[in-house]
Amino acid sequence: MTPAPVVVLAPDKFKGSLSAPEVAEALRRGISRRAPKAEVRCVPVADGGDGMVDAFVASGWTRVEVAAPGPTGEESTAVYAVRGDTAVVELAVAVGLVKLPGGRLDPLRADTFGLGVVIAHALDAGAREIVIGLGGSASTDGGSGLLRALGLRLLDQQGLELAGYGDVAVMLEQVASVDRGGLHPAVATARFTLACDVDNPLLGPAGAVAVYAPQKGATARQMTKLEAGLTNWAAVLGTGYAEIGGAGAAGGTGFGALAVLGAQVRSGIDVLLELLEFAALLDEATLVVTGEGSLDHQSMHGKAPVGVAAAAKRAKVPVIAAVGRTLLSSGEIRAAGFAACYPLSDLEPDPARSISAAAELLERIGERIALEHL
Repeated sequence: MTPAPVVVLAPDKFKGSLSAPEVAEALRRGISRRAPKAEVRCVPVADGGDGMVDAFVASGWTRVEVAAPGPTGEESTAVYAVRGDTAVVELAVAVGLVKLPGGRLDPLRADTFGLGVVIAHALDAGAREIVIGLGGSASTDGGSGLLRALGLRLLDQQGLELAGYGDVAVMLEQVASVDRGGLHPAVATARFTLACDVDNPLLGPAGAVAVYAPQKGATARQMTKLEAGLTNWAAVLGTGYAEIGGAGAAGGTGFGALAVLGAQVRSGIDVLLELLEFAALLDEATLVVTGEGSLDHQSMHGKAPVGVAAAAKRAKVPVIAAVGRTLLSSGEIRAAGFAACYPLSDLEPDPARSISAAAELLERIGERIALEHL
């Protein structure tokens, strides 16, 4: 008797449309309709940005909710995922752009203090492996807010402590020294991993301000102030850390974590697949299906679907992409490791309708995958 096929569904979110678990569920419904005997395993993924905690919770990790201020200090809540002594914390769900009141950009006041509150909660609960998903940041504070929440004191030339939720650029330019004596005691024994898909340094034309501050609403004048503030911040904590790839991630949050927490920067999708023990899930797999909203040239640089494809290739399991759209040629798709690519745009060319009807279209894609590959 031929064994039933095993399909692993490992998509990322379709940004602005469906979360990764919702994408996986829509594909599952379509595949199961046409191949009811297939065993379908849903393992939604993320590349370190928004959706990372959801991916772990969907895979059985415990969801923890904690009160934590949003990016401009307003009362809010955030969540993280935990299993054993490992916690996965996501910047976006604590202090990301999506947490700005009314969606109003505030590039000089927003900071990462709330992220530090979440990390402190995880440390208090016994976590000693802290994975921080960087992405979707509302601020450009060099991680100073995160570190203040963990007990780092920022001091001016007179030795007076500097507080947050004012002008971040001014505060960073006034820092003359830091006092590490009040750091959370668990920082010394915890291991911090930064999961991200960018390799920008902190400063300069490829740095946090030049590349990302405009997306956060910063004007040219504000960008000049922020660059000056981060330059001084780097001089205080150590310019060597500022040059490490990933130091500029999430408005320089990477830099602060590198310089004070001794963090390590890793590819977000690699970290996720490792923690989810994805390789073991592929042992019996017949087919892997991954995807994201747009499969394009940026996807080749650390994005989730290409990371999933690489893992499937190592396990010698064919992998298919189900995407909102693709800007890659058929040759580029094959070179990236995909046996086939199914864009929703083939079924619904109008982008607005494709986004609004993504779940229905993905079900139809799932049916096609079942008919053509199982």
